[in-house]
Amino acid sequence: MRFRERSDAEQRIDISPLIDMVFILLIFFMVSTTFVKDMKLELDRPTASSAAPASTQAIRLYIDNAGDTYLDGQPIRVWVIQSRLRDLLSGSGQESVLVVTDDQVPAGRLVEVVDQARRAGAQDVGVATVDEAGAG
Repeated sequence: MRFRERSDAEQRIDISPLIDMVFILLIFFMVSTTFVKDMKLELDRPTASSAAPASTQAIRLYIDNAGDTYLDGQPIRVWVIQSRLRDLLSGSGQESVLVVTDDQVPAGRLVEVVDQARRAGAQDVGVATVDEAGAG
């Protein structure tokens, strides 16, 4: 039985196409990745244990546990808040709005109401619990 000896040319594997493909994939993923800075809204939701009644005479928006909003004790839809607040802010000379909420209200609803208040032209928008805001 005769064994065939392999030459050096047969034993070499050319890996340059593999390296080229790795660099092409690396460039593809670097270019296709979007670098977006996350927009964060930092909210320190107040707790009722450290509550002290607010002395502000700001216009108050209430959000209950079900996510329903109230302005002056009347139910109001979120998309109407901006126009009603704009009228109240221009008529009363107030520049501040206090959003009174409970800690069980979804953060999305709270952010939506605060955003509508800012779009209405409120210079100062605060968030408080029912215990902190008082009965006013």
